[in-house]
Amino acid sequence: MSTTLQNDLLIRAAFGQLTERPPVWMMRQAGRFMPEYWEIKNKYSFLEMCKTPEIAADVTMLPVDLLGIDGAILFSDILVTAEAMGGDLSFEQGVGPRFANPVRSLADAEKLNTDCLPKLEYVADAIKVIQQRLNGSIPLIGFAGAPFTILSYLVEGASSKDFKLTKLMLNNEPALAHKILQKIADVTVEYLNMQIAAGVNAVQLFDSWALALSWNDYKEFSHYYNQQIISKLNRKDIPVISFCKGSSVFAPIMAEAKPDVISVDWNADLKNIKQSLPQGIAVQGNLDPFVLYADKKVIREKIHQLFERMRGEEGFIFNLGHGIMPDIPFDNVKYAIETVKEFRY
Repeated sequence: MSTTLQNDLLIRAAFGQLTERPPVWMMRQAGRFMPEYWEIKNKYSFLEMCKTPEIAADVTMLPVDLLGIDGAILFSDILVTAEAMGGDLSFEQGVGPRFANPVRSLADAEKLNTDCLPKLEYVADAIKVIQQRLNGSIPLIGFAGAPFTILSYLVEGASSKDFKLTKLMLNNEPALAHKILQKIADVTVEYLNMQIAAGVNAVQLFDSWALALSWNDYKEFSHYYNQQIISKLNRKDIPVISFCKGSSVFAPIMAEAKPDVISVDWNADLKNIKQSLPQGIAVQGNLDPFVLYADKKVIREKIHQLFERMRGEEGFIFNLGHGIMPDIPFDNVKYAIETVKEFRY
């Protein structure tokens, strides 16, 4: 796939090659920090935006047109799989996602439908529209939520600070947790393979809440399923990026799932992580997103500091350690991307 791209920097770096400069994209790059996003968001609900291919394409293209990044990421949400499985999902302004029917018992788990790919066809349609608009300029990244993170939303019924109900299930009813996780994993494999068939150039697995877990619980309830998913992807020429909040701790286990890239949060020294990983696994990251609130001089210094640290390392994609916050000034994000694009090793 990469041979047809005009800018394949991201694909080359993801496959462990040394690039003339680090490629750049940012998690949540099409989001709420852009006035243009709000112009669209004020007309439609969040789920309408996700489910209408033309609108999803419009939002996906915002950072391509306005920021000039090296990779576009599909505009969607990690919870669309949970909704397709039967979750009654809504998004409340200032609160976030909610499931009106949390999954907390065996009866709830048995209602989860794994034969739900037709309900996600709108994502494949969006990918086709986006690829027509990108016209081979840069790669398009598809994604899915990892089973543990999806489980936590389904069990809690919303975002959580302490994941109490989820952890109670892992401890008191591990067999029930595994039943739900396996169903989510099965759907996720089909969903990501559908995205690959529709034409994405890379995929990322988001395990946003993995940091809530202990080492042993991460291995049993997160890694086991992520490994299963990655092993079943049609990944010829398609790099697989594994992201979890907690990758600074869990990177050695994440590597066992054999992703092409591990996306690292900002708590670790990126070079140390890179050098501790098996040969050939690339890294993505890991600027603290809060740096983007700072003066431009500081933004430039911190990016250059990271690049000097990574000098000579093969397989490095520049990104944030997590997503862009909604109130980060647009000009600062644009300046950060320009700083990356001007850099040469």
